[in-house]
Amino acid sequence: MKRIQIIKIGGEILDDVLRLDAFLKELACFSSPFVLVHGGGRKATGLASKLGVPQKMVDGRRITDGETLDIATMVYAGLINKQLVARLQALGTDAIGLSGADMNCIQASIRDKALMDYGFVGDLGSDSVKSSRFQMLLEAGLIPVVCAITHDKNGQLLNTNADTIACAIAIALSLFYEVQLNYCFGKNGVLGNPADEQSLIPHLSQTEYLRLKCTGSIHSGMIPKLDNAFKALQEGVKAVRIGEAGAIRHLVQNNKHYGTELSV
Repeated sequence: MKRIQIIKIGGEILDDVLRLDAFLKELACFSSPFVLVHGGGRKATGLASKLGVPQKMVDGRRITDGETLDIATMVYAGLINKQLVARLQALGTDAIGLSGADMNCIQASIRDKALMDYGFVGDLGSDSVKSSRFQMLLEAGLIPVVCAITHDKNGQLLNTNADTIACAIAIALSLFYEVQLNYCFGKNGVLGNPADEQSLIPHLSQTEYLRLKCTGSIHSGMIPKLDNAFKALQEGVKAVRIGEAGAIRHLVQNNKHYGTELSV
């Protein structure tokens, strides 16, 4: 079975030109196909501030009103997505930029407002990702670069967590490929103490994760990332690793000395 890498890149790398260029150069050297997933929340927040549009976050998730959705779409599906595609093309990697609306590749439903109104935020179901679309692109030798904008197939764009999108794509493609999901960001991996870079947890089980979440050692934006990671393992993804973007070569080679390896 052919191996596919699903790689989600964090916002702190997107904001650092030197680290981003080094990361993309590593990707361009891959011999196996991959899908790159990105958000861009920091840039969206910066543009919102310049435009005078207040932003609100709850447990690491953005409240997306109409103006914020416009900004997110401009930043994620426009500026960042096309910059990544252009840089990969310059490195000889034939990439194609996608939102969920393109080719109807990711269809979401607006989040239930009963407990909290997150606005125009999309949640994904078991059949949200149209795997045949990604298969077609990958088999044609194209590298999909997917942003965090989906749609409801009724003309409404939706802001969707990029970690969730990466997880959903990994699960959908695991029916046809041996899939490894990689979350790449600015930290060495999952840390026992978020303030101490030396407190890397090289191997994290779901039981230990739940314990650390209860004690508050793992919190905020790391929670949806890890919730998605463990869901992926439970639903057929071969391996999940979390680590620093500069170590991407080692992460995809499942090198035990880099990042955090997860297990259920």
